[in-house]
Amino acid sequence: MKNHYLSKNLSQGFIYLYTGKMIANIAYSISSLFLPIFLYKIFDFEIKYVLYYYLVSSLIYIFLVAFGAKFLNKVGFRNSLRASVFLGALFYLSFYFINENNAKYFILFPILIITFYRLSYWLPYHIDFAKFTDKKNRGKEFSILQSTRLMVGIISPLLIGFIVGSVNFKTMFVFGAIVYLLSGIPYLKITRTKEKFSWGYFQTWGNFFNKKYKKIVFAYMADGAEQVVGIIIWPIFIWKLLDGNLFKVGAISSLIVAFSIILQLMIGRYTDKMNKEKILRFGSILYSLGWIIKIFVATAFQIFITSTYHNLTKIFMRTPFDVLTYEKAADSGHYVDEFTVIHEMALNFGKVLMLILVLAVSSFFSIQWTFILAALSALFFNFL
Repeated sequence: MKNHYLSKNLSQGFIYLYTGKMIANIAYSISSLFLPIFLYKIFDFEIKYVLYYYLVSSLIYIFLVAFGAKFLNKVGFRNSLRASVFLGALFYLSFYFINENNAKYFILFPILIITFYRLSYWLPYHIDFAKFTDKKNRGKEFSILQSTRLMVGIISPLLIGFIVGSVNFKTMFVFGAIVYLLSGIPYLKITRTKEKFSWGYFQTWGNFFNKKYKKIVFAYMADGAEQVVGIIIWPIFIWKLLDGNLFKVGAISSLIVAFSIILQLMIGRYTDKMNKEKILRFGSILYSLGWIIKIFVATAFQIFITSTYHNLTKIFMRTPFDVLTYEKAADSGHYVDEFTVIHEMALNFGKVLMLILVLAVSSFFSIQWTFILAALSALFFNFL
């Protein structure tokens, strides 16, 4: 696959990884946009229980990720990716049976399933991406992935918002499960990656707190912290602002994404040519400002304007940030899996800390004031 945008062919491994990821992204709006709303509703509009769900999920993952990496030594990355497809589908199906009456008792099941999904998917995915991409074209290759995700993101929120608004959440979860199963087809032919996680469990924790990794740990903690507000609090906030109209939530989200695609490809091209740290610094400041502006959003039109600005500035921040992540992982050589474990631990450590802060802030103030915490987190991306 070669065109004027790239200077060389995409690797076969990248194409299969990319294809599987894009199919799965059709269902991405379920977990990133509609799942927090579903949880908020079944927990009787108690935001603290939604936060507890994500807090427990991240905590379990932090303490198991090193064990998971050792287990992957035996299973292999390719087999792990294949297994993750069934776990992803099972995760969505588990919500089919959860409702207002049993949520507090059965919510542990999807938490355990998503933990095993993360262990089987994210480590192989990040390692394979670092291995399958080319250093000179990594920014453009990442932008191809992101731009396709954005294209899918134009239709996906609108479609899922329509499904939920016209039918119900159960149909949405069945749809998500089917999509995840289909995403496994490209993984049947994906190139095999040979890496071995060499650290012991306590050695991993020792390295996590080692000064050598201090800056990257802070950067990935900031990433995880910002995600908490963006993926959990923001969807609930706009749903409440739009009077619980899920179709409107999906429609506005789709419209916002449509404005972001061209800029993503442009930034990918310049990321390979320009200083990534400077682009990241510039983008993080603009993106942080977007969170402050969002505090004062009060109408659907304002959601569209501020979110469009925020999505555009996010591209300036995330593209160099993610490309630098994969460059550092690739530069780690045979320690690429160890680097990835540190990344995953730090990401979820940041989520845990932010969830605790959000629990405290939301006990005394409206949830939009947690956007200040997200704004501060965005500035710490520059530690990378």
